[in-house]
Amino acid sequence: MNIRLVKKAQKGDDKAFLKLFQKLQEDIYRTAYVYVKNKDDALDIVQDVAYQSFKKINTLKTPEYFKTWIIRMTINCAINVTRRNKKVVPLIADFENLIGEEEQYLPLLSVKELIDILQEEEKSVILLRFYHDHTIKEISEILDIPLGTAKTVLYRAINKLRKNVKEAGEL
Repeated sequence: MNIRLVKKAQKGDDKAFLKLFQKLQEDIYRTAYVYVKNKDDALDIVQDVAYQSFKKINTLKTPEYFKTWIIRMTINCAINVTRRNKKVVPLIADFENLIGEEEQYLPLLSVKELIDILQEEEKSVILLRFYHDHTIKEISEILDIPLGTAKTVLYRAINKLRKNVKEAGEL
């Protein structure tokens, strides 16, 4: 990340902020999509993160951590949207037909389905470690958790993923 550009953005340079955000918007979208699982909500999160980060950029204490700061903001937004969506009960008009249907084959688990099995904290750690290539120390800083907790959550999540892959293979 260009530290000079971040400092310019913190001083109110809109063009500098726009350049920074455009470099990260694809990462922001992908991170959001993993949580919300649909294009529209992920795009809403990108928009929300753009607004919040623009409004709060002066609160960023260390310009070197701009990307970390914005990804953390994305994760928080995505978790909030996920929680809000869990309160919505979808109505299916033709539910009687769905009850009688049986799948004639067992689908393999996709990576997306595997990640959905994880709890929010586990999902965040896995994404930051393997998708964004952060170290465990950086993950503990981003999520504001102790280093030991970050390691524990990472290994617990990896073990859950392994177990579910093994179970899917046995079916």
